[in-house]
This record gives sequence, structure tokens and C-alpha cells, in this order.
Amino acid sequence: MLRSMMQMYVKGSMEAVEFYRKAFGAELLCAYPDGYGGYMHSELNAFGQILAVSEIEEEADTGSTMQFCFHFGEDGEEHVRKAHEVLKEGAFFCTPPAPCDFSPCQFCVVDKFGVSWCLFV
Repeated sequence: MLRSMMQMYVKGSMEAVEFYRKAFGAELLCAYPDGYGGYMHSELNAFGQILAVSEIEEEADTGSTMQFCFHFGEDGEEHVRKAHEVLKEGAFFCTPPAPCDFSPCQFCVVDKFGVSWCLFV
């Protein structure tokens, strides 16, 4: 296998790409506009992980059955807190960064694009 990607289909893909760039300090690797104000396909490098963002035409299930998890390790609390500050904006559900059974700093969010995240150290 060459690589794996975390693919997201959202309404407002161009806005979503900028939102995730800000949340994760991600680099835009490629972007293919769909001609209707969104991206047919785009890729971001977030800490070495590929986030692929594409426009969806139909209504999506908010927070459905999948969650993207980023485990940063002991020195990653700054990344968790920075991402939380961005991802909480307009979120459908969000817990604050706090200790849990498996981490001294963790939060979960279903962001304004309907994507479910769990970030922890």
C-alpha cells in the first residue's frame, strides 16, 4: 500500500479546507475545484496524516458512524488545545480538553461540517 487517507465529504469544502488548515497547521497538498464553488478533491497534510476533503451534493449524516482520532503523545497537549480552539467553533457537540481514563488531555467534537474528531495526548 502506498498510503492511506481520511476522506471527508462535506458541504462547504473550500471553507472546510481552510478550517482544517487552521486547526491542524496543515499544508494544502492539492486541490481540484469542482466548478461549483467546492472541491472535487483536495488533500491536506496534518501531522503526516492525509485529510482528503471533497464536496458532497446530498445531505450528509452529521457525526455518523466514524470518528477521526489523533493521538499526539506526551508532548502534544499544545496541538490538542490549539485544534480545540478552532474545531469548537460552530460545533454540534464538543467536550472541553480534560483528563479521561486513557489520557491527561482529551476532547471530542462533531465540528460544524459534521465530522467527528477525538484528539488526545
